Amino acid sequence: MDIGKEVLRAAQRLHGHVYQTRLDYSPYFSQLTGANVYFKLENLQQTGSFKARGALNKLLSLTEAERQQGVVTASSGNHGTAVSYGLSRLGMRGVVFVPENASPTKVEAIRRYGAEVRFHGHDSGITEIYARRYAAERDLVYVSPYNDPLVVAGQGTIGLEISQQLEQVDAVFVSLGGGGLIGGIGGYLKAVAPAAQIIGCSPENSKVMAESVAAGEILDLESLPTLSDGTAGGVEPGSITFDLCRTLVDAFPTVSEAEIAAAMRQFMTTHHMLIEGAAGVAIAALLQNPAPFVGKNVVVVLCGANISLPTLQTVLGGES
Repeated sequence: MDIGKEVLRAAQRLHGHVYQTRLDYSPYFSQLTGANVYFKLENLQQTGSFKARGALNKLLSLTEAERQQGVVTASSGNHGTAVSYGLSRLGMRGVVFVPENASPTKVEAIRRYGAEVRFHGHDSGITEIYARRYAAERDLVYVSPYNDPLVVAGQGTIGLEISQQLEQVDAVFVSLGGGGLIGGIGGYLKAVAPAAQIIGCSPENSKVMAESVAAGEILDLESLPTLSDGTAGGVEPGSITFDLCRTLVDAFPTVSEAEIAAAMRQFMTTHHMLIEGAAGVAIAALLQNPAPFVGKNVVVVLCGANISLPTLQTVLGGES
């Protein structure tokens, strides 16, 4: 897979369907870390998450016959919302499988765009396996949250935009779940800026991809509850993103729940924008060890803003 070429194709396909989000310089976080910190505002993307890029790139690539049949997907929330949005936009139908413990806020967002929601399993990895089998048995297209070259390429358009918005990119901090986001961004940026460091950031409570890369194989690990529900859960066996993460990602920091919450509070207080836990993970990873990046141009990808009101109240109610 030539990620660079696929990202360029995705950018053409997605034109007019998703936003080219801003890259905002942050005086506060730059002063705090000593780096030149920029935030890629995917929290302001269609459906409130970067996932709209990958989902729509996949849906727009389908044949007319495939569109008529409908699609199946699995999601902890944001990808399902993105697929549901895409289905509504393209006049298609589909089923979104979510874990039984999925965020009610995200489930409601999926339904709001019109897709049917069904529940299965308590871990996103289990949900994905079931949904893929369900699609195969009915000869329907399965739209993976990350394990699909077209989905990865769609997410990679973020890397293309970053390269156009910032002349020199020294490091990019990206939240790490299944690896589709970092695989796409890293695949494109490493092609045009080989010296750029790609940092894959995980919550300590759910670091399946990071642990898998360290072990040299995809592991079946339990995930604990985390504010970063968008990155939580297992990785599908045989996922193409595993090799992408092994070859493209330079470091795999992990952060605690307290660090995630603190980073979210700092950002929302100083930038007056909403972000979800997964976005807080990337900020927290930079704050945890900023020394190597002093004086360098650092981009933090804010992957989404879809946070429930109770979770937001818990985060804001913590100690400053």
